[in-house]
Amino acid sequence: MSAHFSPALFTFLEDLEANNDKVWFDDNRERYDEVLREPAVRFILDFGPRLKEISPHFRADPRKRGGSLFRIHVDRRFKPDAPPYKTHCGIQFRHDDGKDAHAPGIYLHIEPGGSFIGLGSWRPAGAALKAIRASIDEDPDAWKSAAHEGSFARAFDLAGDRLKTQPRGVDPDHPLVDDLARKDFIGVCDLTREDVTSEGFLDRFTSKVQDGAPFLRWLCGAVDARF
Repeated sequence: MSAHFSPALFTFLEDLEANNDKVWFDDNRERYDEVLREPAVRFILDFGPRLKEISPHFRADPRKRGGSLFRIHVDRRFKPDAPPYKTHCGIQFRHDDGKDAHAPGIYLHIEPGGSFIGLGSWRPAGAALKAIRASIDEDPDAWKSAAHEGSFARAFDLAGDRLKTQPRGVDPDHPLVDDLARKDFIGVCDLTREDVTSEGFLDRFTSKVQDGAPFLRWLCGAVDARF
């Protein structure tokens, strides 16, 4: 299988960072379609059957609006002074039960100097966060097996933010206090430019998601979602 992403994608993103305005983007819209949007949609479509074999409850959605590929436009409602365009490519494979990026999911981030595969729950909402922490506390061995051992631990690093102190009601001497203090429950696997543009990248991405499946399965169980 030929490579989905080419070095031209990274060149485009670097040029966009240096020329982040509507006039430049309109002049380069065909280039955006050719090196970013169309390859990303092909990647989503090609990963779809593989994703179903890992779990039938995550979606590879090629739709232009509301699909797996995040829009290139920055949401400026809360950041009116921000540049208008993102300087990365983001692809999210969401859970059937998830309405946004905060539910357990699988993510591919492509950016010059900062590409990675991520999976898990980023900033879970109050009820989900409470359920995850309760599951850690109730069965610490299952959590440690999913998050600190096996294929997930070999392929991913736990990442994200933590509270500065333990959560309310948690003993500061709890053996898993650092994990209970997490705001994010995500694993990250860094990628090089060569990884992303290689002919075998779809296979590599699939293998990494398979490695992360035990962690995703645990998270889904914690929030009562199907896996």
